[in-house]
Amino acid sequence: MTAAETALLEHFETPALVVRQGQVSFANQAARDLLGAHVVGQDARIAIRDPQVVALINSPHGGSAIVEGLSVRSSRWKVSCHALPGGARLVVLEDLSVRVSVARAHADFVANASHELRTPLAAILGYVETLEDPKAGADEATRSRFLGIIRHEAKRMQALIEDLMSLSRIEAVKHDAPTEPVDLLALAREAVGEVASRAEVTLTTNCQAALVAGDRGQLAQVLRNLIDNAIKYGKAGGTVTLTLEATPAGRVAVGVHDEGQGIAPEHLPRLTERFYRADTSHSRATGGTGLGLAIVKHIVERHRGRFDIASQPGKGTTASFILPLIPA
Repeated sequence: MTAAETALLEHFETPALVVRQGQVSFANQAARDLLGAHVVGQDARIAIRDPQVVALINSPHGGSAIVEGLSVRSSRWKVSCHALPGGARLVVLEDLSVRVSVARAHADFVANASHELRTPLAAILGYVETLEDPKAGADEATRSRFLGIIRHEAKRMQALIEDLMSLSRIEAVKHDAPTEPVDLLALAREAVGEVASRAEVTLTTNCQAALVAGDRGQLAQVLRNLIDNAIKYGKAGGTVTLTLEATPAGRVAVGVHDEGQGIAPEHLPRLTERFYRADTSHSRATGGTGLGLAIVKHIVERHRGRFDIASQPGKGTTASFILPLIPA
């Protein structure tokens, strides 16, 4: 290869190696980052410890193969080997791990959504069929009870469909940074006022206003979701505390704290996954869809912020997020 060709490969983001007479004669920066700088001059069988790749390098015409675990155990790579003049081989490594992970996440999402919709639908159909029985339908008490269950399950389906649509809309615009000036403190006061009749929520702040570049509807949804969660999972009769503080670094920190049972540490990293529930029975009983925190995380990230959950069993939970303020 000429100096110009190796210089061109050096700037590739995709790992690439040149193998001559069974040894790695060149590896670009991406390949050195992946396999280590020591691979240059090393036997190709040692540099890439995979029988399929060795077979491709030894093949007269090259080819491609899918291999596992070149970087970490769960990684998946497409390795392409191209014959060069003089018997050399150009080996290109394409990381498929993200693509596979996204496909798996999509399949899991569809399966979970189908399951979550199927459960209330089965209950609705079952009670409707029972009411169609003249004996059950004629008893007013039974009829009223069954209709109440049908209504509850239908509302559960409605909430799930609304959350699915909301998540879809958020993901569709996740790369578009919002630009509308929004007073987050005014939104917080509105959110507290909306739940005043059913829970005690206190608001503390260190500022008179907190202007952020945002989507007003989405930020209001974040506050409602976090306050609703705190009310659902907090201690009966306990207080929910909403804090909003402007920081010297030009950010606004918002936290919602409840006095509930708290969450075990092993659940915390997965709470923002779609349909993940730390307490399945309680979540279903309170009408949770399992999508609320996923929606919150997506909205906060769209606003170039950070979302976090801290909890200690027996001491309650704090859900918090930080957003950049509009410079004064």
